[in-house]
Amino acid sequence: MKIGDKAPDFVLKDENGNDWRLSENLGKVIVLIFYPGDDTPVCTKQLCSVRDNWEKYIETGATVIGISTDSVESHKRFIEKYQLPLKLLSDEKAEVIKQYKMQSWIPGYSARGVVIIGKDGQILYHKVQPLSIFRPKDEEIIEAIKKAL
Repeated sequence: MKIGDKAPDFVLKDENGNDWRLSENLGKVIVLIFYPGDDTPVCTKQLCSVRDNWEKYIETGATVIGISTDSVESHKRFIEKYQLPLKLLSDEKAEVIKQYKMQSWIPGYSARGVVIIGKDGQILYHKVQPLSIFRPKDEEIIEAIKKAL
C-alpha cells in the first residue's frame, strides 16, 4: 500500500453494532486511526488526546474513525468511559488491519498508525508508528488532513 493507491473498501461494525462502509463515506476526507486496544495506557492517552483536540479535527471537515481488533461491546464501554467523540470500528478478525498494512508485531493486534483517504478514495497519507509505545501527534495528523483537502 502506497500513497496514490485506491483505498480498499471495507465494512466493519461500529460501537453500536451498525455497519460502517468506507465507500458510502467517500466525498469527504477520511482519517483512519489504527490502535492496538481499548482502555490500555498508550491507546487511552492517544484517543483522549484526539478527544481533547476534537474541535481542530472537526474544523478540517474530515471524518475521523478509530479501528482496533476490540469488540463492539469493548468499543462502546471505552467511548462511554472517556467520552470519546469519534466512531470506533471493530476489526476482530484483523482483515482491514491487514488490508491497510497495519499489523502489529503482536499477532491479532493492530499497529498504531494513521491512514488518510482523499475524497476520491485515494490514499494520501499512510504512517505506521515504528514502536507502539509512541502515539502519533495530533498536530501532525491535523496538518496531514489539511494537505489532503
